[in-house]
Amino acid sequence: MKPDPAAAMQELSHLELDTNPVSVRAKSRDFFWYSPVLKDRLDHLSADFVVSPRSEREVIEILSTCHRHNVPVTTRGAGTGNYGQAMPLAGGCVMHMRNMAAVKDVQPGRVIVEPGCLLKDLDDRCRRESGQEIRMFSSTWATASIGGFIAGGSGGVGSCTWGQLRDLGNIIRLRVVTMEAVPRILEFTREELPRVSHAYGTNGIITEIEMPLAPAYDWVEMFVAFDDFMESARYAADMANHDGILIKLATPCEAPIAYDYFPRVKPYIGPDDHVTALMVAPHSMDGFLTFHDQRGSGRIIYRSDANDWKRGPGPVFEYGWNHTTLRALRVDPSITYLQVRYGYPRHLELVEKVRRTFGDEVLQHLEVIRENGKVMFAGLPIVKFTSEERLDEIVRMHEEMGCMIFNPHRYTLEEGGRQTVDDRQLAFKREADPKGLLNPGKMIAWDHPGWTYDRMYSYPGIKARG
Repeated sequence: MKPDPAAAMQELSHLELDTNPVSVRAKSRDFFWYSPVLKDRLDHLSADFVVSPRSEREVIEILSTCHRHNVPVTTRGAGTGNYGQAMPLAGGCVMHMRNMAAVKDVQPGRVIVEPGCLLKDLDDRCRRESGQEIRMFSSTWATASIGGFIAGGSGGVGSCTWGQLRDLGNIIRLRVVTMEAVPRILEFTREELPRVSHAYGTNGIITEIEMPLAPAYDWVEMFVAFDDFMESARYAADMANHDGILIKLATPCEAPIAYDYFPRVKPYIGPDDHVTALMVAPHSMDGFLTFHDQRGSGRIIYRSDANDWKRGPGPVFEYGWNHTTLRALRVDPSITYLQVRYGYPRHLELVEKVRRTFGDEVLQHLEVIRENGKVMFAGLPIVKFTSEERLDEIVRMHEEMGCMIFNPHRYTLEEGGRQTVDDRQLAFKREADPKGLLNPGKMIAWDHPGWTYDRMYSYPGIKARG
C-alpha cells in the first residue's frame, strides 16, 4: 500500500513533531558527506517529518501509527555516523531519540541508559557517581549518542584494550521495540545481541541499553614523533601487547598527516614526522616510560600531565578514529578515506605492502585494536580522491592483498561490512518488521536476496531528486 505520511503526521500531532522543511532536512542528515560517492547519491534526501519521542510508550505509538499508514521510519541519534546509516532513503518519518536520554542506573561494572544519551554525558555521569567510565566510545564522544554508537558503530577509543562492540561482554542487554500492528517489547542478551546491534535500526528500535563499565582514570595523553612510520606502527602494536600497560588509544599517523592537518601539533614537528597519539593510565606511566626508553625510538613531544605547549591540543582522542578524517577534510575537502582491517598475524606486513603499493595516494592512519585477544590494526587512511572508479580500484587492490575493507562509500549493512548476509539480523527483520518499513534500503538481503556485490547496490525505492 502507498505510504500516507500526512495521515501519520495528523495522528502524531500531539507529540513533539517537526514539519518545517528546513529543520526536517537538517535532522535527516548524518555525516555521509565524508564520502564523495555517498554525497553524490544522498545529498538530496529528506524525511517528510521528524518526531522526537519522550518515552518508550511514545516510541510504540509512533511505530504503530507509521505501520498503519505504511510510512517508513528511520531512527537517529546525534547523526554523527558516516555511512549514511541515518539517511531516510525513502523519506517518511525520522524518529529522533534525543529526548530519551536518561541514565537510569549506575552500578559496579554496569550502567543502564536510554539511547539518546550523549556518550560524553554518560561518561560524565558514571565518573561523577561511581568513579567508572564506559569502556569504549567513538571519537565524536562529545556529540554522539550511545544508541547511535550501538546501532551504527563497531568500536573506537578503548578498542585497543577492550576489543570491538560485537565482542562478547561489550554489550550486556538491549531492550527493543518491534514495528508491527501491535509493537512488542523484547529484551536481548547473550547470543541474541547481534540480532540488533550494528543493524542501523533496520529491524527494531533500541529503547534501553545496559553496558559494562571500567574504572575511570585521568588518562595521560601524549603525542610521540617518529622518523620512520613502520617503527611507529611496531611501537604502538608492541606497547599494546604489554598487558601490564593499560592504554585507551594508540594511533599512528603517517607523515605529513599531522603536519598538514593538525594545526596545534604542527609547531612541534616537521613535515616528515610520523606522529602517534596515545592514552595511558596514570599508574601505567612507569611501565610505559620503561618501554619507551628501552625502545630507543620516538620523541615524546606532548604530555597532558606536563603540558608546556603554548596552546594545548585538546583531547588527544579527537585526533584519532574518524576525527583524523574530519580534521583532514576541514583543510582539504577533496580528500576521502577508507576503513581497513589489517588482521593478525599479518597486520604489519599488510600495512607495509599497502604503503609500497600506493605511496602518498593512500596515507596511513592506524588504530591499534584487539580482536579475539589479538593485537592488530584498524586502518582509516587518508585517500586522494580522483574518481569513483579509482576509489573502487583502490578498494579492490586492498582486498587482493589480503586486507578486509569496511567500505565507507556504501550505505548498506552488507557493503559497509563483510559483504555477506547476517542471517540473524535478516531473520529478526522478518519477524519484527514484516512490512520492511524500518530504515528501508539499508539491508540488501531483505530487498534483493540474490545480490552478488559485483557493483554498488542502488536501492530501487530511493527518493528521486527534486
